[in-house]
Amino acid sequence: MDTIKWIEDNKIIVIMRGLTKDEALNAAEAMYKGGIRLIEVTFPKGGNPKETGETISALCEHFDGKICIGAGTVVTEEQLTVAKESGAKYIISPNTDTEIIRKTKELGLVSIPGALTPSEVVIADKAGADFVKIFPVTAFGKNYIKQISAPLSDVKLLAVGGVSAENMTDYLAQGAVGVGIGGNVVNKKLIECGDFESVTKAALSYTEQL
Repeated sequence: MDTIKWIEDNKIIVIMRGLTKDEALNAAEAMYKGGIRLIEVTFPKGGNPKETGETISALCEHFDGKICIGAGTVVTEEQLTVAKESGAKYIISPNTDTEIIRKTKELGLVSIPGALTPSEVVIADKAGADFVKIFPVTAFGKNYIKQISAPLSDVKLLAVGGVSAENMTDYLAQGAVGVGIGGNVVNKKLIECGDFESVTKAALSYTEQL
């Protein structure tokens, strides 16, 4: 699998946060039916990295290349190591940490650090990032991707934080190569009550626009 091309082609990364392993598997199945092919499993603050690693491993084994699984909220080398050992293909962080970026590339994984300002984007790019996640993208207004991509057109930007089915195509039209979405699809109340049909419909509200 060419992870960079997979991200460019499929564009939508769904962020899974705070789910058990079984919940994640069931939700991922529902999202797969809705056309989702990229899932980020986040490390919880203060949680046990190994539990997140077990979820990543289970998803990788279950989907066997049909969904490209990555790790999110990676802010420590321990989390990075667990993600690599668990089979994650890409590493997403909320911040720009050049050591995490360089270590990610040393491990042969795709690096997607978070940034907001032009300076942070350039720092991430120079450190070797494959994509830069503009987060939170809504902080500087709906045209920020267009404004920041004009002078930094060689950097592949992802729009994350406040992306909805209503505004997703706007961000893509402005120059983002992809987006990250979370609670609008990974609705914990729906998952806890087993309403996976609604999860599939939520996924389709995004994927049908591509």
